[in-house]
Amino acid sequence: MRIRRATEADAEAIVAILEGIVSERIHTAIVKPWPVEEQRRYLLSLSEREAFHVAENEPGKVCGYQSLERYSLILDSMQHVAQLGTFLLPEARGRGVGRALFEASRAFAIAREYRKIVIQVRASNAGAHAFYKRLGFQECGRLARQVRIEGTEEDEIILEYFL
Repeated sequence: MRIRRATEADAEAIVAILEGIVSERIHTAIVKPWPVEEQRRYLLSLSEREAFHVAENEPGKVCGYQSLERYSLILDSMQHVAQLGTFLLPEARGRGVGRALFEASRAFAIAREYRKIVIQVRASNAGAHAFYKRLGFQECGRLARQVRIEGTEEDEIILEYFL
């Protein structure tokens, strides 16, 4: 497995992974993936303090990605906080891909002088809760009825990790 920074050329693979995860309707609050060109523009727009990392299980075959972005684009008082998102193909789950992506994102965050990483996880996503807790994230809050998908509301759990 190889972990590397994503480029605009990875937009199609990123969207394909997200489309599969969205179709499962259980792992993310995202209900509609954006078009490939929009994803490509977004990747190009990232600041030097933001990154997507991709995992390749064989050359050119992306099986997951992780985003690390600024928590707030406008508040200087929160420039030390990043937000994280992890997206894996079903066959990549439970195989160390997420952990390898996190190690790359963690190193990137430290090098960019972040001090904290935050993630929001759907309350029903037990696998993600266990994954992030194994990485050292701590639960620090709950947003009641934060996600609404097909008329069903669900809480999101906030987890934080101090670097």
